[in-house]
Amino acid sequence: MAIDVIYEDNHLIAVNKASGDITQGDKTGDEPLPEKIKRWLAEKYKKEGNVFCGVIHRLDRPTSGLVIFSKTSKALSRMNELFKKQEVQKVYWAIVETKPKNPQGNLLDYLRKNKDQNKSYSVKKGTPEAKEAELDYRLIAQSDRYFLLEVRPKTGRHHQIRTQLSNIGCIIKGDVKYGAKRSNKEGSISLHARSVNFIHPVKKEPIEITANVPNEPLWKWFEKEVRQKN
Repeated sequence: MAIDVIYEDNHLIAVNKASGDITQGDKTGDEPLPEKIKRWLAEKYKKEGNVFCGVIHRLDRPTSGLVIFSKTSKALSRMNELFKKQEVQKVYWAIVETKPKNPQGNLLDYLRKNKDQNKSYSVKKGTPEAKEAELDYRLIAQSDRYFLLEVRPKTGRHHQIRTQLSNIGCIIKGDVKYGAKRSNKEGSISLHARSVNFIHPVKKEPIEITANVPNEPLWKWFEKEVRQKN
């Protein structure tokens, strides 16, 4: 079964989502990750009947990386509370086409979602339906053509990282919707949910989970560069 489980305990299960997988059902009718996880759990533990798999947060379809699901309703409600209180620290890696003017910085914007286009726009503060979006970024590696940013979102808005980075001219590789020159293979974009850390909602222990980058030459090159620097 095409599912990459990178963490599991009695309460939570984390997978490294491939670009193209969906975290909830949509109009395409493609099987969402929770259904794949249910089948995986049923097979692993020889369970019959319904298997619980709660969706805690989501990743855009063309984005890869770490997604956490709950195996119990108690863990689901407690993890939802952690996300609501912003007590889950998320790190993304983004390969962008242009070097940012500042090697690191904080971005604060007001975003409004256009549901018909499934796209978000940066608008003026006070615009109806606009929501505050904030993230920190820093440049951590560069090649002759591309630049790798580490992004730490402080809010969780629709297409937040994609919108805010494009707003400063740092368009994510392959993200044609937000201005990329060309698309990536199979419609992916070069945005990867790299890691999370939080206090386990049941065991009360610190948890840190990291998702390997996609098995593609540019991603692997950047991963090696970062590892050598550290």
